[in-house]
Amino acid sequence: MIETKPGERIDDLLNTGLKIIQSKEVFSFSLDAVLLAHFVYVPILKGGILDLCTGNGVIPLLLSKRTKGDITGVDIQARLCDMAERSVRLNRLDDRIRILCEDVKRLPEVLGHGVFNVVTCNPPYFSSREAHIKNPNPFYAIARHEICLTLDEAVDAASRLVRQKGKVAFIHRPDRLEEMLASMRAHRLAPKRLQFVHPRKDGAANMVLVEAIKDGQTGIKVLPPLTVYDEHGAYTKELLSIING
Repeated sequence: MIETKPGERIDDLLNTGLKIIQSKEVFSFSLDAVLLAHFVYVPILKGGILDLCTGNGVIPLLLSKRTKGDITGVDIQARLCDMAERSVRLNRLDDRIRILCEDVKRLPEVLGHGVFNVVTCNPPYFSSREAHIKNPNPFYAIARHEICLTLDEAVDAASRLVRQKGKVAFIHRPDRLEEMLASMRAHRLAPKRLQFVHPRKDGAANMVLVEAIKDGQTGIKVLPPLTVYDEHGAYTKELLSIING
C-alpha cells in the first residue's frame, strides 16, 4: 500500500490505466509534459531513456506506455522525487523506471557520458531576468524559474548524456526558441523536428517542441501546428487523440 502525505492525492494519469501522486501545494503536471511525452521518438523494445527536470515523474510514467526500455527520471527537488518514486511503485514499474534526486549539471559525472538513447527535458521556462514574476511557492519557483538550472545548462547536460546520433527533445516557450536552437547547435545537437503549439487556431503559439540529434546533419522539419482548443473552448480532436493515447 502506497501512502500519501498531507496535501497529496492520487489521480488517474489520463487514460493510460496508470496512477500518479500529485499535490497542488507541491507539484501537479500540466499539458506541456503530456505533449513532450507524445512528441519525442522513443525506441519500442529497448534502450535507455532519461527525463531531466522530471517533477513528479509524469513523463517517465507516460513513456512507459510507449517503450519497454529502461527510463530514468531526474529532479533536484527531494520532495518531488519522493512523489515520483511512490508513483512508480504504485504502478509497479520500479523494475523499469528509476528516480534520481540530483543536480542536472552533475549528471554526466554521475551517470556517464553518452549512455542514453533518448533524453527529454521540460526545463524551467522563465529566465533569471524575469525574477519579478517568480512564484512565491519555492517548489513551483524552482520548477518554473532558472534558479537551479538555465536553458543552456540543460542543453549542455543533455548533449553530454545522450549517445552519438541519439535524440534529445525539449519543450519551451516560443520566445526562447532562438536561444534554444543556438544552444543546441553550440552543444553538438542538430535540431531536426519542430512543432508549435497554439492555444487556439487564431492565437499565437505559447509552446514549442524541438527534437534534435547528437552530431546530426543540418535541416529542420517543421510539423503542422498543434491547436489545443476549438472555437467552442473544448479540446480539439487532435489534442484528444494525444490525451487518449
